[in-house]
Order: sequence, then structure tokens, then C-alpha cells
Amino acid sequence: MKLTSKSIEMEALDHGEAEKMVKEFDETKAGVKGIVDSGVTKIPRMFVHPPEESHQINKDHDLRVPTIDLRGLDQNTERRKQVISEISKAAGAWGFFQIVNHGVPLDVMEEVLKSVRRFHEQPHEAKADGYSRDYTKKVIYFSNGALKASTPADWRDTLSCNCQFLEDESNFQSLPQVCRCEIVEYYKHLSKLQEKLSELLSEALGLSSDYLSSLGCFKSSTLSCQYYPVCPEPHLTLGASKHSDIPFLTLLVQDNSGGLQVLHQNVWVDVPPLLGALVANIGDMMQITSNDKFKSVEHRVLATRVAQPRTSVACFFSFEDKLTPFGPLKELVSEINPPIYRDNIKFGEYIAYYMQKGHDGNSAIPHFRLVK
Repeated sequence: MKLTSKSIEMEALDHGEAEKMVKEFDETKAGVKGIVDSGVTKIPRMFVHPPEESHQINKDHDLRVPTIDLRGLDQNTERRKQVISEISKAAGAWGFFQIVNHGVPLDVMEEVLKSVRRFHEQPHEAKADGYSRDYTKKVIYFSNGALKASTPADWRDTLSCNCQFLEDESNFQSLPQVCRCEIVEYYKHLSKLQEKLSELLSEALGLSSDYLSSLGCFKSSTLSCQYYPVCPEPHLTLGASKHSDIPFLTLLVQDNSGGLQVLHQNVWVDVPPLLGALVANIGDMMQITSNDKFKSVEHRVLATRVAQPRTSVACFFSFEDKLTPFGPLKELVSEINPPIYRDNIKFGEYIAYYMQKGHDGNSAIPHFRLVK
């Protein structure tokens, strides 16, 4: 199928038409970037979101996502206590915060973003062989993780890399050459930061510093390299629909394009690009494990309204084994603070429900609450 303005400009679709359009789009293996390269001035109907989703932008507020400085926490006991207190408050009230002086060099962050953009801006022919929906593969390129006819698609393409795969140097040749060295170097620094954040979050929960790592729940699982092409009608779609993340924690490096927003007090709050910062957000599994002490909050990405595409790289921290069970930690529940969620939820069970549900604007968490 060759993408043309005529072939993708459509009116309201019934389910059969929507399924056909989604299938034809996926078979191009060109992603959203292929649509842009075709020169369209109107977006395909499958990307149009309801007005209440894409148009709701709140600017009349003074809310600011917290920024936490990690400088000096290893040399000063009082400084460490202050940082832990700030993390506890941010994770409980916001579920989102930015961290600075985290140890990942600025040039490494900038280079990985540039390399991801290089990958996505290659000619279609250079990427097509890697396009797949087989998520068991260690490195894949795709558009929209849960592409369904029943929900609007997002204006975004992704290169996904399994982090276990990245820990073995013999696998590096399987990474796209245009971003191979940069991804490996960035992941090397994230691996060092991973242990520090695991300790800080454990202590912020009132537990021993090695608690989360001892559970095996703080392994870097996936690097998701996102590309949001410039959109001809950004007011009609979204770069990423409203959703919360599955894992315990997500760490994100974003370029200076902006567009990331978090839902706080029923208001969409910008998470502005901050030089040298990493965005940290609590995921569903951490909310369940902490018995709601920490919050997994919904967020989204607006379709880019600037003259350049948006690029980001997210690292998800979670279990390695899908059979691993989790639930509210026994140390965090009591008679006055009883468990809110089921015990022994299988990691794979949660993923399956999350993927089946898709980005429908509703959290997956309530499905796993105990019946009152």
C-alpha cells in the first residue's frame, strides 16, 4: 500500500473500515513518519481523537512538577534525609518529578536523543526489516504498541530495546548502527543510577535501602526510544494518549520540544524540558506494592506543535520474569492500613490486562483492587 493523501483522508469510519485502515497502515511498515513523508496536510481518520481528549489544555494554574537535586546525598547524612523526604512527598502527591545532578552526563543524554532521531529519520527502506509486533524480540521498531481499530492511534513511532539484551556485549551488533554506540553508552550510565534510585525509593517507603532490589523488582527492562513527527493537524490528535505506566518506575530523557503533561488535581500540567534533567514517574506496580503510598498518575504527550519532531527515551524498571507475583508489601499494611489490592498478582497477568485494555483513558489499577 502506498500512502497518499487520498488513501488516508477519510470520514468517520465504521468498525470494518477502521480495521481495514489499521491493517493497511501497519502493512506499510513506515509508521507515522511515513505518513508525514507522503506530504499529507490532513491526518488519517484513525489518528483523530475525541475533542474532549485532544483539546483539553489547562494553562490557568500555578502548579509545577517537583524538581529534586541529588547532589551531595552520598556525602551528607542530613542531605540524604532531605532528598528522601522530597522523593516521598513527590511520589505520594504527584507521582512525577524531575531529577538533576543524577550522574548521567549531559553529553550522553544529548547524543542518545540525536541518535534516536537519526534512526527514525532514515529512509523507510532502512527501517522496514525491523518493523514488527512480535514483542518477544529483543530489538523492534513499530508504531503504536497497542494498535487497535477500536481506539484512536497515537502520532508516534518507537524503537524498543530489551535491557537484558543490552547487558551482553555480544548482542550489540543487533542494534541499529545509527544509534548503537549512543544507546549502549546511555544504558551503561542508567545502570549505575538504577541502584541509587532503588535505594532512595526503598527508604522513601520507610524500608531498608536494599529492600526493592532484594525483591528483584527494580531491574531495567526496556528502553523505549520514541519519535513524535511534526503533525499537520496537532489539535486533532495526541502524541501519546492519556495513560499510566506499568512498571515500578520510568526514567525519561526528553528533548527541548515539550509536550509531556501530567494529570494533577484534575489539571493537565506541563513537564517542561529542563537541561540535564531526567523525568521520573511512578508506575502502576509501585502504587500497588506501596498500597497507595506512592501514586501512579496518568500522563500524555501532545502532538508536536513546533517546527521539529519530539524525541525521548524512556527506561522502564520492573521484574524480569512475567511469572513473578506482587502485591501490597506486608511491611506497609496493618489493621489501620489494610491491603487495597490483591496479593500474588502475576506480572504477566498485569501486562496482559493492560495490553488488552489498551490506552482507553482508564487506569488498569482498579481491576486489581480487592472487592469491598
